Amino acid sequence: MNYHPNWIATFACSLFLFLQLTDIYGQTYEVFDQNLKLKSRLEYDQISILGESVRISTSNNEIKLLSKEYKPFVHLKAERVIGYNQPWIIIEGPKGKGVFHEYGEDILLPEYDDIQTFYTLILANKGNQYWIYDHSSRNTSPIGSFDHAVMARNGQVIAKTDQGYYLPLSINPNHLYSEIIEVNDNFLISKEDSGFGLINRDGDYILQPIIDHIVHVEGNFFYAFDGNQYMLIRAREGKVDITYTSYHKITLEDGMMLEYIHGKLRRVMKNDGILLDQTGMEKVFSVGKKHYNVLLKDNRIGLLGPNGWIINPVAGNIETILLGAESLFPAKKSNLFGFVNQSGAWVIENKYQEVRNFKDGMAAVKIEGGWGFLNKEGIKVTSSGFDQVSDFNNSLAVIKKNGKYNLIDQNGNMLFFEGFDRITSAVENYFITENNNLYGLIAPNGKEIVEPKFQELRREDLNRILVRTGNKYGIIDENGDYLLPVYYKSITFDSGSDQILAEDQYQFFQSEPEILQAPIKKKKGE
Repeated sequence: MNYHPNWIATFACSLFLFLQLTDIYGQTYEVFDQNLKLKSRLEYDQISILGESVRISTSNNEIKLLSKEYKPFVHLKAERVIGYNQPWIIIEGPKGKGVFHEYGEDILLPEYDDIQTFYTLILANKGNQYWIYDHSSRNTSPIGSFDHAVMARNGQVIAKTDQGYYLPLSINPNHLYSEIIEVNDNFLISKEDSGFGLINRDGDYILQPIIDHIVHVEGNFFYAFDGNQYMLIRAREGKVDITYTSYHKITLEDGMMLEYIHGKLRRVMKNDGILLDQTGMEKVFSVGKKHYNVLLKDNRIGLLGPNGWIINPVAGNIETILLGAESLFPAKKSNLFGFVNQSGAWVIENKYQEVRNFKDGMAAVKIEGGWGFLNKEGIKVTSSGFDQVSDFNNSLAVIKKNGKYNLIDQNGNMLFFEGFDRITSAVENYFITENNNLYGLIAPNGKEIVEPKFQELRREDLNRILVRTGNKYGIIDENGDYLLPVYYKSITFDSGSDQILAEDQYQFFQSEPEILQAPIKKKKGE
């Protein structure tokens, strides 16, 4: 492997220092730019990157906020940082928890039992006493004494006592509810003696509590009934729209809504109304999110999607039609799978135990207990002797045979002679390989970047791969060449400042308390 010239002199200088000095040690960080050029060395016990704009350090038992140049500008007055929820830094000291703003503003002293945050709001408590901080007004105000309170996803505080529930940030903070149910970022379901209702982010009712039953379906859609009337509801910030009503029974089971007229299945519903109005339906069953097989009494079956028929009902004793890809759809007949087109005609015969969707023009199929691949003409491209297979992606697929993993191309050729203990698909079509608990990396084109020899490997950036051997870290590029040697205690990529921090413990001459000058070589005889 080749070695990057920018760190050769740095590494040699550090090594000289290690050999010559025996009496002074320091925890340091070497700061590199994106070209791996050494910019400076810093003396801290620990530097942590919490976000693009938040860096903290510990030095001499003090925790400080750092600038992008890693210079301290605020002392956090805490023993530790226990959380960061932009823009709030949650700290803890001997007396409790507190909060700083990421820009260094001291918000709440570390004297609270617990802290919860929501954008510009902070909920804090000491025992049963609760306070709310609003950053828009810079005010901290008491909101009451409760057994328990939580910051809801819609910005309200849900508080509970022995009597029931309260919304202390609403316009009616003393109003008592039997129950408050958090459903999404916009709305709460409330329950009172008179029934169920919906409450918005301001804490106001948009649907008065008069409904016998209400269920959140998804997003801002709800299913409800009151008396003998069924309703589909769309919630808005200031009101609700009743998008569909019926005195006929509408069921909601496993995310599927069906309407029965005089006891007979008649309609498949969507969130805001009718998806399908069809006579002669025998059965509807889900085959994926918002996709259904509709079986008619004449034994025809069709594939229904969120916008209507994908495959109109067809005869032929087909048992199931699944959502497909690349214009072909897995279908089952006589308990065996094949593929049909959008007209419902068989394109690939049903003779497989399992099939998966086409991808890159290839589909994985299982026959006689083994997996293989077909092209869209139904021609076998590989044998059917694989124990496991992935889908093709970028013209490559992962297979397992005789306990070893390998990659194959679309001609069925294996790329590696011996294979690996494991191959895992990674982001951007890379592959992580594993042998004997050591890791390597394969590029999207199937070229091996590095064989499995590291105890940790993570692709951090374009042409930057973090590796670890033992307790030492380094960086290699996508040719497998070292950019930084496997020498450092830790390496952190600071995307907010486009810099790389390499942590080291080595011997040095201390010249300044915060930033160290380059090591000074002693002359012979000194």
